[in-house]
Amino acid sequence: MRDDLPVNRLAQESSLYLQQHSRNPVDWFPWGDEAIERARELERPIFLSIGYSACHWCHVMEHECFENDGIAAILNENFVSIKVDREERPDIDQIYMNALQVMSREGGGWPLSVFLTPELQPFYAGTYFPPDNRYAPQRPGFPQLLRAVINAWTTQRDQLIHQASEVTSHLQQLEPVTSPQSELTVERLKPVGNQLRRVFDPANGGFGHQPKFPHAIEQRLLMRCAKRFDDPSCMEMARITLEKMALGGIYDHLGGGFHRYSVDAHWLVPHFEKMLYDNALLTSAYVEAYLCTKDVFFRHVAVETIEYIRREMTSPVGAFYSTQDADSEGEEGKFYVWSKSEITQILGESLAKTFNAVYDVTDKGNFEGHNILNRSTIDSPDLSDAKRKLLEVRSHRIWPGRDEKILTSWNGLMIAALAQAGMAFDRSDYTEMASKAADFILTNMRTSDGRLHRTCAVGIPAKLNGYLEDYSFFIDALIELYFATFDVRWLRSANELTEVMIAEFGDPNSPGFFYTGNAHEPLIARNKDWQEGSIPSGNSMAVSVLQRLGVLVDKREYVVKANETLQTFLAMIQGSPMAAGQMLCDLDFHVGPVQEWVVIGSKSDPETLEVLHAIRTTYHPNKVVVLHDPASGDAPTELVPLLKDKPMQARVTTYLCQNYACLAPMIGVEAVRLALQ
Repeated sequence: MRDDLPVNRLAQESSLYLQQHSRNPVDWFPWGDEAIERARELERPIFLSIGYSACHWCHVMEHECFENDGIAAILNENFVSIKVDREERPDIDQIYMNALQVMSREGGGWPLSVFLTPELQPFYAGTYFPPDNRYAPQRPGFPQLLRAVINAWTTQRDQLIHQASEVTSHLQQLEPVTSPQSELTVERLKPVGNQLRRVFDPANGGFGHQPKFPHAIEQRLLMRCAKRFDDPSCMEMARITLEKMALGGIYDHLGGGFHRYSVDAHWLVPHFEKMLYDNALLTSAYVEAYLCTKDVFFRHVAVETIEYIRREMTSPVGAFYSTQDADSEGEEGKFYVWSKSEITQILGESLAKTFNAVYDVTDKGNFEGHNILNRSTIDSPDLSDAKRKLLEVRSHRIWPGRDEKILTSWNGLMIAALAQAGMAFDRSDYTEMASKAADFILTNMRTSDGRLHRTCAVGIPAKLNGYLEDYSFFIDALIELYFATFDVRWLRSANELTEVMIAEFGDPNSPGFFYTGNAHEPLIARNKDWQEGSIPSGNSMAVSVLQRLGVLVDKREYVVKANETLQTFLAMIQGSPMAAGQMLCDLDFHVGPVQEWVVIGSKSDPETLEVLHAIRTTYHPNKVVVLHDPASGDAPTELVPLLKDKPMQARVTTYLCQNYACLAPMIGVEAVRLALQ
């Protein structure tokens, strides 16, 4: 950001990413009617730039191009320039990322640079462009590209408009290939292990070569396949990956939490940004790995990650911030790396010698002359005191930027992870963290008519209509909170929001859900997201919540809608488990059996708590658990029909049903433990 320039329109925006461009010489507009009307009035093409605050190459392009007076002059004289935060407006990002892939067959990435007609139809797209022709001809310099677009708009406008119209027509037809005759059977899950094994790296874990992404959902899918098919090789793929990631440089060994991805095959050198969604999904994966293996290493990683979230990513109101930047002082990773001499000075010769041996610290370094902390083995001496000292010193460095916007969907992922960890580890403080964040969302990001907003910041009102992922992720979080607390207000809110989700995003003509709701502004396309990347798709999580709520609140229509949606996307997910991990987990739930646990007993009774502990710490992902304390009054059977006709018999009494049949009531904890065996 250039401090020598006056602020532009973006200074009034709540998005940190937009604010970061508020002193560019580019005459930026935020997305909205003013910019679009200006383009139509002047008959100019639109330059649309999409990114996010923690995006390294977004910062590079800003510094090289958008802070350049000459480039800014070209843009200001010939284009209407619009800047969009993809985390605030994933609908816009989704449409124009699809456009890039349609036009160029590239994988995409950010910054996303798109040229549009005044009618918002795309005719050219790319990602990062340098300020000169250093990477030509594959990647022209940005000024050269701008002049080519200007010339084409001046001399071949009709051709560009026609091309843009054809691309738009294609975007409007990006519907999933349906498979109405396909059966939702276990046979559909059997190939998953082999499909993932083909791309698995047995030496380093993970899938493919480099760069490597965590793929938390696929680890959870592997654990489900391991249990269902009694296949230890699936568990081994998950175990190796989760271990190698937590030992590598992608994991912050001092502060906890994971960076975005590794640029190498060994998980050593990360792209240093930290995202809330990655850490939420990985927390859930490590919790489940602990439940599967009882390996305390996995529990340790989950706990350290949660402590990072508590310390660095939790707002004063209890909701969670979005991201931390990769850069500090203009250098990627500077905040996190160390020299050997610095560590020796802080720890002293003896302790530093041990620490450096464990964490791969050398004079030469392993990253541009510095050291990224990493380990080669789980077994190591207790170095908690050394880590505490180094973390204290690191806290006095210049911190990476933090994007403090609060997103409903990402908060939903973190709330769910905290609730899961609270149950698995008997940590009521984790459940309290989750409850506080959920209360904030329901109080501050829900409208008077029951709809959800997408985003807000502390002290700044919530705005933007929520998307499908905001509803489905947050409903999932409320269900997990109900399982963790048995407070029916969470279940009631989940049910209410599900009704809104169905009405707002459901397709009246075919199965599945649109990404944008009926109340959203019309864009050039309205699609159904099914393919998963860093986070589950809105449709896959919608299926998940409909499945579980259908059992919990006994609504057959929810189950039918979930099954129809799952069947619609089935043809798309066959052979592509890395593009549909959550949807395949949904299929696993559908195949079942789903265990319905009903516990009747006093919440203050130690034996009731032992029963809950036994159920919660046994890995069985396809289950629902409800509890009623007779001392609290009548059971809320109108909301939780599973509680009907299930009395307590002298001591805590547990009922287990699956496949439309129930076992005899189990009295006390030993009967439950026996059933779990």
